[in-house]
Amino acid sequence: MIVPDAGSSPTIEEKVAFLSRPEAYPCGSSRVDVIETHMSWVFLTDRHAWKLKKPIRYDSLDFSTLELRRADCEREVALNRRLAANVYHGTVPLTTDPDEKMSIAGDGSVVDWLVQMRRLPRERMLDRAIEQQTVTARDVVAVGRLLAEFYQREPTVELAPAEYVARLGQGIRGTREELLRPLFRLPADLVEAASDQPIGYLSNRRDALEVRVREGWIIDAHGDLRPEHVCLEQPPVIIDCLEFSRDLRLLDAASDLSFLMLECERLGAAWIATLIWDTYCEITDDDPPRELLAFYRSQHALTRAKIAVWHLHDAPADQVEKWRSKAVRYLELARGESAAY
Repeated sequence: MIVPDAGSSPTIEEKVAFLSRPEAYPCGSSRVDVIETHMSWVFLTDRHAWKLKKPIRYDSLDFSTLELRRADCEREVALNRRLAANVYHGTVPLTTDPDEKMSIAGDGSVVDWLVQMRRLPRERMLDRAIEQQTVTARDVVAVGRLLAEFYQREPTVELAPAEYVARLGQGIRGTREELLRPLFRLPADLVEAASDQPIGYLSNRRDALEVRVREGWIIDAHGDLRPEHVCLEQPPVIIDCLEFSRDLRLLDAASDLSFLMLECERLGAAWIATLIWDTYCEITDDDPPRELLAFYRSQHALTRAKIAVWHLHDAPADQVEKWRSKAVRYLELARGESAAY
C-alpha cells in the first residue's frame, strides 16, 4: 500500500507529474512515456529510462521512507550491473529549491531518488524478438553464455541443505494457500493438482535438492529472468533483477535459468529454452536431473500464478478476467510440468 512520507512535500502525484514532462530532464527529450508498475514508475525519455520507487510497504518490501528508497535504488544499480554494466548509470536525486521547484540533481533538498538507465531498444528485447521472429541462434547462445558465466562467477551461498529444502517447501505451501483464497475464485482442483506434485517431490526427492546445495549451486541469482528483461544487444544485457529481496534471489542456478526456459516455452519458443540450457550445460559442466528442472519450472509457474492474481486487488473491472485467466494458464503449466516427475 502507498505510505506517504510524513509531512512530505512534494506529494508523489506531484513528483510523477513533474517527471512526466520532457523539460524536466537535463538532456531534454522530445517526449516522455510513463509506465506504472506495482513498485515504481518508469519514465522513458529519448535516451534514458528513469525509475521512481513508489512509497509503499508490503510484507516483502518497504519503500516507505526516503532513506529506504535511496538504499533500494543503490542496491538496484549495484546488483543489475552484474549482468548489465553499461545500462545502469547510477542513482540521481530529485530535489526542490527554497521555492519548492523540482529538478533532477539540482541544488536544494533531496525529496526522492531515481535510478537512471540507458534506454534499451524495445524491438531487441527477447519477448518482442520472439513475437516478431527476429531472434537468432547466435543471440540465444550469447544469452546462455552470459548467464553461465554469471552463475560461475557468483560466490556460493552458505546454506544448510535441510534449510534449503525447508525454504522451498514453505514457499510452495504459502503459494498454494494464497491461490486457494476464495477472493480469487480459482478452480480449487486445479490449484491442488498443480501444487500436489511439487510438494510431494520435496518429500520424495529431497536428496536431489540437497545435493545441489552440497555441490555449490545455490547463489545470489537474478530472480526474475523473464524474456522482457533480456536485451539482445551485442553483447546481450539482462536487467531488472529482484533487488528488493535477497531471500527471493537465493536460488539454484538451474532454478534461475529454468524460469527463463519456462517463459520462452510459454511464448512458443521451446527451441530457445533448449539452446540456452545446452549452452549453460556445456560451459558449466552442470547437468542436473530433468525431473529437478521440471520441479523448478512448476514452482516458478505457481509463483507466477500467485503474482497474476495479486493484480486482482487493484485491477479495474475490465482487467479482472485477464489476470484470472493468466493465473489459470500458469497453473495449467505447473500441472503439465509435474507430469515429468
